[in-house]
Amino acid sequence: MTDTVSVDLPGRAYDVRIGPGLIGQAGAEIAPLLKRPRVAVVTDETVGGLHLDSLRAGLSAAGIEMTSLALPAGEATKGWPELSRTVDWLLAQKVERRDVVVAFGGGVIGDLVGFAAAILRRGVRFVQIPTTLLAQVDSSVGGKTGINSVHGKNLIGAFHQPSLVLADTDALDSLPARDFLAGYGEVAKYGLLGDAVFWEWLERMGPQIAGGDAEARIAAVRRSVEMKAEIVIRDETEQGDRALLNLGHTFGHALEAATGYSDRLLHGEGVAIGCALAFELSARLGLCSQEEPSRVRAHLRAMGMRTDLSDIPGDLPDAEGLLRLMAQDKKVVDGRLRFILVRGIGEAFVANDVPDGAVCALLEDALAERS
Repeated sequence: MTDTVSVDLPGRAYDVRIGPGLIGQAGAEIAPLLKRPRVAVVTDETVGGLHLDSLRAGLSAAGIEMTSLALPAGEATKGWPELSRTVDWLLAQKVERRDVVVAFGGGVIGDLVGFAAAILRRGVRFVQIPTTLLAQVDSSVGGKTGINSVHGKNLIGAFHQPSLVLADTDALDSLPARDFLAGYGEVAKYGLLGDAVFWEWLERMGPQIAGGDAEARIAAVRRSVEMKAEIVIRDETEQGDRALLNLGHTFGHALEAATGYSDRLLHGEGVAIGCALAFELSARLGLCSQEEPSRVRAHLRAMGMRTDLSDIPGDLPDAEGLLRLMAQDKKVVDGRLRFILVRGIGEAFVANDVPDGAVCALLEDALAERS
């Protein structure tokens, strides 16, 4: 069974298809978009080794020719060198403006390939085939594309909506447990920011989702995508409500930068820790009860996830150093950080007036727990 969530942006509407077997059905799904029967696929070496033959077979079944490029796996790929390599390769494949580029992989590939499609010939269409939980519920939907800079994460990019998203939930079976749980950090974020009923469902069903329950996984992906689509339709370019999707990200992005975008901390792990810190900051500011951050941490810990700075191996900057990293975040406005805070589970809001001293004190206490 395949579910469909529509992202009804005027003039740029597209469907997110969610369910098993979609990689093998990719040809039939993509064929209506094509002017000529060929696509250029960009993946990473890990996903390519696992799934590229299945994608080629699925495309071939619909008479679609495929050429492919496999980039190194990992966050370090999301930078200028591999972007340049990708654009030059696409040009060498003679990709035209009416053609379709396919981003086949996790969030790194989706972000980089989407950005390459945005700038290639001033914009070509692309299809997202996300193969990780994090990409299926978050980065493949909404049109944010880009790469990292030495100054911070996702600081270079463009809004460029895909023409179609195929979220094959069977692909999640091949994920290492750590990568799956990192993606679960983004799933949890949706309940925390705007749907207390969904959060309560996750508290009950989280172990089944992690354990491979196919129906539960489809339901979790579908609800996450529904929530993101609703927000993106209201605020495509993050002028207002879309900022809510950054719950946990201001802290998380700083922690990713502090760990060198390495496997010391995966993006979804940073988001989970960031959500816990955002709830703790909200409680300290008197916005929610202290029971709320405790409840958040309890569920994440029950899932086997990282929840605190003490869960990050290796050295970290001091509180002032982390604040400097946070100051490079895209959410800075007029030199002030915007935080996503909460009045309770499912009740997030944008805050522009959080005292630096409160953030610094929170970080100092969190760092002290590492010693």
